[in-house]
Amino acid sequence: QVHLVESGGGLVQAGGSLRLSCAASGSIFSFDAMGWYRQAPGKQRELVAAITSGGSTNYADSVKGRFTISRDNAKNTVYLEMDNLKPEDTGVYYCAAGWLRGSRYEYDSWGQGTLVTVSS
Repeated sequence: QVHLVESGGGLVQAGGSLRLSCAASGSIFSFDAMGWYRQAPGKQRELVAAITSGGSTNYADSVKGRFTISRDNAKNTVYLEMDNLKPEDTGVYYCAAGWLRGSRYEYDSWGQGTLVTVSS
């Protein structure tokens, strides 16, 4: 059973950068995809970035050109590089692992979350 632990969140000014890390207890290639979600208070969780076992990446339109998802298999770690942060990026960020089921990637395992706060 995979265990995911996020780290790297904190308080940053608009325009600044952060790198989030997701450490997995098992191989990240045990899953078809790894993703980063975020959730602001009072809002639903949204997928912001994902990477498949084959290396394909996808991003929410709101973060394209600013965020980069990557992985280090030797360390069983997935990263989210966040540049040019905006106040609307504020929220709790969660790492998730999922499987391709039919035409959809479904995320079944979740970390505890790390808080990112972007000030104006």
